[in-house]
Amino acid sequence: MAPQIKTFYSYFRSSTAYRLRIALALKGVTPQETCYVNLLKGEQHSEEYRQVNPAAAVPAFELEDGMVLTQSLAMLEWLEEVYPQPTLLPVDNILRAKVRAFADVVATDMHPVNNLRILHYLTNELNVPEEAKMQWMHHWMRKGFAVLESMIAAEKGKFCFGDTPTLADICLVPQIYNALRFEVKITTYPRLMAVYSHASQHPAFAQAAPELQPDCPSPT
Repeated sequence: MAPQIKTFYSYFRSSTAYRLRIALALKGVTPQETCYVNLLKGEQHSEEYRQVNPAAAVPAFELEDGMVLTQSLAMLEWLEEVYPQPTLLPVDNILRAKVRAFADVVATDMHPVNNLRILHYLTNELNVPEEAKMQWMHHWMRKGFAVLESMIAAEKGKFCFGDTPTLADICLVPQIYNALRFEVKITTYPRLMAVYSHASQHPAFAQAAPELQPDCPSPT
C-alpha cells in the first residue's frame, strides 16, 4: 500500500506549492488535510512550522509515519515513484532527461532568484527601489523563458514534450502564471504560451490555480 500523505503544507501563491497541487490532481492523490502557511504574514518562520520544515518554506508533505518531505522537485519525484500512474516522465530515457532539464531550468535558474526571501532582501537589506526590483525580476524571467522556448521549439504536441503533461508542464505553468502577474512580456515565446494556454484548460491544472485555493483572499 502506498504511503499516505497526512498533511500537505501549501500557500496559494507559492509557485512551488502550485507544482505539487497540479501533480496531486493529475495523480488523483488527496492528502488527508492541507495546512495553509501564509508566507506574506511570515507564518513559515514560526517555531511550530520550523519543526516541520527548518528551511521555512513550502511545500512540504508530512506522511502518516511522521516523515516529512520537502523541496518541490524531490516531492514530485517521490510522487512519481510511489504513485506511478499516470506517469509524469516519458518512458524514453533521452526524453526523460530533457523533461528533467526543462524542469531544472525553472526550479534552479529562474525561481530561486525571484522568490519571496530574495525580493525581501533586495528591499529590506539592500534598499533596492521597487522599480529596480521589478527590473530584476523581469530580467531573470525573460532570460529563463528564452532558454525554455529554445528547449521545446522543435518538440511536437500540445504540452512541452508530447500530448500528455509531464514534470516540464508542472513547472512551467506556475512560472508563467507568476510572470503574467508581474506583467512580464512573454508574447515573444509562442511555444511556451501555446503550452500554457492548453495546459490551463486541463482539469488538474485548472483546479490547482491559485485563485481557486481556500486560502486565496476573496476579492474586495
